[in-house]
Amino acid sequence: MGSNAKSRSASKVALESFDDLFGGSAAQENGIEQIISAPLAELYTFKDHPFRVEDDEKMEETTESIRQYGVLVPGIARPRAGGGYEIIAGHRRKRGSELAGKTEMPVVVRNYTDDEATIIMVDSNIQREDILPSEKARAYKMKYEAMKHQGKKSGRNTLDEVGEAAGENCSGQAFL
Repeated sequence: MGSNAKSRSASKVALESFDDLFGGSAAQENGIEQIISAPLAELYTFKDHPFRVEDDEKMEETTESIRQYGVLVPGIARPRAGGGYEIIAGHRRKRGSELAGKTEMPVVVRNYTDDEATIIMVDSNIQREDILPSEKARAYKMKYEAMKHQGKKSGRNTLDEVGEAAGENCSGQAFL
């Protein structure tokens, strides 16, 4: 096959635009997802967020990193009915941004139901090593309730399953 035949077949391929492939303006208009630089004043804590955000040594490290490099991994948020955005993941990044003197933070904005947002919030935080047992218990309970609301039936659908998925043994523990 000659190069002429190759160039003719290549001309038949329709390439999508960058925005179409990677979720640009067309995806934003359809409500799929947006990455924005959100004003910190418009970012609100997730309702009943079970994890503490402390101004400790780790926060000092986070703050210094944000001062030097900015927020490297965007948070995840969803639009709020009253305006602004509810943080699903990124509460510590928001606090570090505040302490670093920033006024904005990158966030991925997605439309999640309450149950979806709860599950993502728990899953994105539960692996941290400095979580208190009481925080884990509350988080697992929130995730368990959200899974029940969604009707997820992946077997027993018990609190033990929720804990096992996160590498925890919840048997015999008074989480509920």
